[in-house]
Amino acid sequence: MPDTVSALGAPAERREGPDKVTGAARYAAEHTPEGCAYAVPVPATVARGDVTAVDDAAALAVPGVVSVLTHLNAPHLAEPDDATLAVLQNARVPHRGWYVALVVADSLEAAREGAAAVRISYAEEPHDVTLRADHPDAYVPEDSDGTSGEHTRGDADGAFDSSPVRVDAAYRVSPLHNHPMEPHAATAQWQDGRLTVHDSSQGASIVRKVLAGLFELPDDQVTVISEHVGGGFGSKGTPRPHVVLASMAARVTGRPVKLVLPRRQLAAVVGHRSPTLQRVRLGAEPDGTLTSVIHEVTAHTSRVKEFVETAAAATRVMYPSPYSRTTHHVVPLDVPSPSWMRAPGEAPGMYALESAMDELAVALDIDPVELRLRNDTRTEPDSSKPFSSRHLAECLREGARRFGWSERDPRPRSRADGPFLVGSGVAAATYPVIAATSRASAHAYPDGSFVVRINATDIGTGARTVLAQIAADALGVPLDTVRTDIGNSDLPAASLAGGSSGTGSWGWAVHEACTQLAGRLSGRQLPPEGVGATADTAGTADAESDYARHSFGAHFAEVGVDTVSGEVRVRRLLGVYAAGHILNSRTARSQFIGAMIMGLGMALTEGSTMDAAFGDFAEADLAAYHVPAHADVPAIEAHWIDEDDPHLNPMGSKGIGEIGIVGTAAAIGNAVHHATGIRLRELPITPDRVLAGGN
Repeated sequence: MPDTVSALGAPAERREGPDKVTGAARYAAEHTPEGCAYAVPVPATVARGDVTAVDDAAALAVPGVVSVLTHLNAPHLAEPDDATLAVLQNARVPHRGWYVALVVADSLEAAREGAAAVRISYAEEPHDVTLRADHPDAYVPEDSDGTSGEHTRGDADGAFDSSPVRVDAAYRVSPLHNHPMEPHAATAQWQDGRLTVHDSSQGASIVRKVLAGLFELPDDQVTVISEHVGGGFGSKGTPRPHVVLASMAARVTGRPVKLVLPRRQLAAVVGHRSPTLQRVRLGAEPDGTLTSVIHEVTAHTSRVKEFVETAAAATRVMYPSPYSRTTHHVVPLDVPSPSWMRAPGEAPGMYALESAMDELAVALDIDPVELRLRNDTRTEPDSSKPFSSRHLAECLREGARRFGWSERDPRPRSRADGPFLVGSGVAAATYPVIAATSRASAHAYPDGSFVVRINATDIGTGARTVLAQIAADALGVPLDTVRTDIGNSDLPAASLAGGSSGTGSWGWAVHEACTQLAGRLSGRQLPPEGVGATADTAGTADAESDYARHSFGAHFAEVGVDTVSGEVRVRRLLGVYAAGHILNSRTARSQFIGAMIMGLGMALTEGSTMDAAFGDFAEADLAAYHVPAHADVPAIEAHWIDEDDPHLNPMGSKGIGEIGIVGTAAAIGNAVHHATGIRLRELPITPDRVLAGGN
């Protein structure tokens, strides 16, 4: 039998790595067909109103400018389900930064100059961009999928009022921005009525479907290619305006058109994490047993479409209590449309819940790890379903052992290192297991090679490599004999790369196709064209489960707080996770650590401000929006506990791309309190807030 080197789980190196480091991997903006033109969009300069006039004479006079598209001359689009894609369709301006024109030119320089020369007149209206918990327009959204709306168990308020020990605290998380390394970009070309687009997207299948609908084409007349994608973190999870504008411009000009969004425009048009105002109330017995859990969240949405940052959803999963109320409110404002950002809902929500748990531990004088262990459960509190697997306690214990938690003096301000106060904190984490339907094909050739085809998207996670490992394991062949073709909508349709669902969903289809193929190969001589098999997981991957399926984890952090400057430096970060079987230890560790670093940014450096007068985000580029740099990142470790969970998928895997961010911010915030005795309840924890002394 061939030695597959235990293909599933092995630390195989990413297959596209050499292409990326040598520049051979081509991203959406690196495709330049003959005769390619360049497009630059023009954003609105008012926060609310209507376009009353367009003066494009100066722009058209710029040498090389080919066309200026506005709502007055742009092609009509079919009405999209996502209203943010209805670009250049009318005169309405719902928020600052909404695109009101597009300049197309022979060169990027001419397009930029032309865009700067377009003059737009507006009928400006009063705007409101300020989020308040008592906003009169706040409402409770419909709960269509169990993560939104309001859920109650009994009289939670009454139970809280009568609890022997109570914590009542308010937390605030500012708007956050995805800022992938590769900006959103598309290169579009029409040929004989057929549209081909190279797009920076987390899911070419959905982009194809949306473009076909907008331009009223059959799906098979649109091809979307997303072979290499430089990150997305949710902001490329569905089509964004750039791909529509590029396709529109290419149709009008009859030429290929390339459009790369300037980074300063991303905050207004590709989504952001909505700010959240959260109030958490925990009632407990003197021994730490929770009696009532109340989590109320208020977030903003745009007037273009509704998006709910479901920050209370994780609270419905974590800790049991006889009484509970979790409520989401959204406030429609004149702001850019929020959208997914890594661990949407869970990241800000668990920051608040796990900070409140730390406050409860202090109030009870119980160790924070022990408090969480006392409130562990084998059934999901909200649904009463048994967990398919829940090894949170094991993660907490293993993390405490590795971190040296037993040596911690629980008293705040008990450890100093020169001018630095040193403290440590802990937080738990969870993320749901999401599975979506996908199709895949597998083919065996007489030369001993195999090809797996599926329209998966590798956004930097190593999907090509892991899918090849799944295939090799199912086929029982060496890993280097398997090739994976992904990132093209002409391949078998697959779900998008989002919600930590990609590998589990795509791998399910790949495993089924390869298992079928293996059965057809047994004792058979292959014909010259080889033998193939296909799989479609509709009806299985999307079937309702009798179990609550989630990943869990524990985060530990050590910080040093400068008593002179107020600067917080993370010295150590440790994460221990329970996420089913790990399919590639090398890429998994990269995902865990990357998310933890993003959580560090959420805790200490990343944050933006909605300017009430101007109606836009003040921090619009990487000079003002501070993503952690190498110097910010300390000693960081990620470990995991292998879970044998038969209720997931054929690989027994759970998603790992997002859980690493979920508890990191709370662990750091709790460590800051332990170091200083100051409880800071607003992120990011900046030096000025530390020096001001918190609440």
